[in-house]
Amino acid sequence: MFVVCGEALFDVFATGTTPTGLGLDARIGGSPFNVAVGLKRLEQRVAFMGGVSRGFLGERLLQAFRDEGVEETCVHRLDAPTTLSLVGVDGHGVPSYSFYGAGCADRLLPLTALDTLPADTQAIHFGSYAMVVAPTADAQRALVAREHTHRVIAYDPNVRLNVEPNLQVWRDTLDWMSHRTHLLKVSDEDLGLLYPGTPHAELAARWRSAGVAMVVITRGGDGATGYAAEGEVPVAPVQVEVIDTVGAGDTFQAAMLTALAERGVLSVAALPHISAEVWRTVLSFAAQAAAITCSRRGADLPRRHELA
Repeated sequence: MFVVCGEALFDVFATGTTPTGLGLDARIGGSPFNVAVGLKRLEQRVAFMGGVSRGFLGERLLQAFRDEGVEETCVHRLDAPTTLSLVGVDGHGVPSYSFYGAGCADRLLPLTALDTLPADTQAIHFGSYAMVVAPTADAQRALVAREHTHRVIAYDPNVRLNVEPNLQVWRDTLDWMSHRTHLLKVSDEDLGLLYPGTPHAELAARWRSAGVAMVVITRGGDGATGYAAEGEVPVAPVQVEVIDTVGAGDTFQAAMLTALAERGVLSVAALPHISAEVWRTVLSFAAQAAAITCSRRGADLPRRHELA
């Protein structure tokens, strides 16, 4: 059983000009939401923990969970708006984001929500801006502190400066999490913001010395590199015609967790002892899944039957 913590929101894409303004296409999204959906599409049992509005947009989010089969046992309903993320995509298919989320439900998760964690939870994923905005960040940190000794903690910072522009807040959060995280995935784009000029291997060594079993650094079209007990595990990119990269990192995360679960090694005890050969297979599977998402418009994550 997986639990994914964080935000569920609407990504609003511009579809072109109209006689009176712009056409907009609102699609359900949010990095943790995508990870939860990705896990379920890869045939994993998963619940979502986060604040969701009682309004019509929140109802639509819940319907999406039901349609995908993501469990609602950890969803906390709130009388607050739903965050809107305006997404613009450049000529290379790279997205940029503008968030409208102050006072919204995804930022207001109370500590009482932690009591809904299923007893059979094997791994908990955290990521994106929910880890840096209070009170949701406080609740999630409390969950990490309570559970990290006996459940796998996975973390992807997924930096969003439009939400929290202070880079030190993101660095402090990553430092705190590195002492309590077993599986850390971070993009080279985020590292360029947080630690410009610092070699990736040096950062990975720092986090591994803090207790992280596996550090994975994704590099978009250049593939990914894992840093594990046996050393570096490079994985080549999967060649694909890129439509856009929205949801690619979330797909990678969901697929990596799935591959570990399918091999029976997703546990606090097993992760530090996984061989480089197994990690290479796991990361290659994740890269293949991410490539499928890149070949489609928006965060349309793959299903298990689409992957070898």
